[in-house]
Amino acid sequence: MVVRNYDGIKIKSNSVERMSDGLTIEEALQISINKKPFTVTMRAPGEDLSLIRGLLHTEGILKNRAYLPDVSFIEPEKEGIVRIAELTIPENELGDGYLNSRSLLSVSSCGICGKTELNDTTCTGHQLPIDFEISSNQINEMFLEMKKHQKAFEKSGGTHAAAIFSLSGQILSVSEDIGRHNAVDKVIGKLLLNSNWKEAKCLIVSGRISYEIIVKCFKAKIPVLAAVSAPSSLAVDFAKELGITLLAFCREERMTCYSHPQRIKNINSSL
Repeated sequence: MVVRNYDGIKIKSNSVERMSDGLTIEEALQISINKKPFTVTMRAPGEDLSLIRGLLHTEGILKNRAYLPDVSFIEPEKEGIVRIAELTIPENELGDGYLNSRSLLSVSSCGICGKTELNDTTCTGHQLPIDFEISSNQINEMFLEMKKHQKAFEKSGGTHAAAIFSLSGQILSVSEDIGRHNAVDKVIGKLLLNSNWKEAKCLIVSGRISYEIIVKCFKAKIPVLAAVSAPSSLAVDFAKELGITLLAFCREERMTCYSHPQRIKNINSSL
């Protein structure tokens, strides 16, 4: 089962209702080779053996694609860590991809994938304070404003966008990139370079939301995160834990709030 149900609040132009959504489960898998941590990948649980086998081949970790290493799965007791895969591979079967675990191609697409150990994926800190309210109409206007700056997407249809806004709706930073996480890193970087990070209240993104986007938002101390597409299960879990108001499926004046709805005016006045 790769879907888990989460309660949310669906906001439409003229109505607010409680609902339950099935969200894709996102959890960590640590791969260790010959008793040494090699890399961590975030994935939807299931078919882990196939995932590992494909990664060993595509990343050049094995010299011989016909070689089948011994794989055993460990279920750690630590909360939030699903499993560790222990691989036993003779040194003469290891390819160039084994020389540096940080060289995995997955590093460019995921802020967690490519880390060496599960302990590297933790994020802790005080919850962000709930000290303001914003309306869903303001969020919709932010998406429209970001769209005006998506010049590369207009030409190619192949880029993601991210934008950071003040509470008044002023756009503080906007960027496009082929990678979702890169676009978020860029807008946060611009914010820091321009020294206006204290005004940042909303992060708007064009894609889906996974664990690492939540962590980036939290580290930038931005309390509201809104996305065009779906969140993962782990994204919702961490948004609740870290004090982030998470809004997803923000399309056509509709959106669903999965955590900390106290910041959304429509919800507070309707429920």
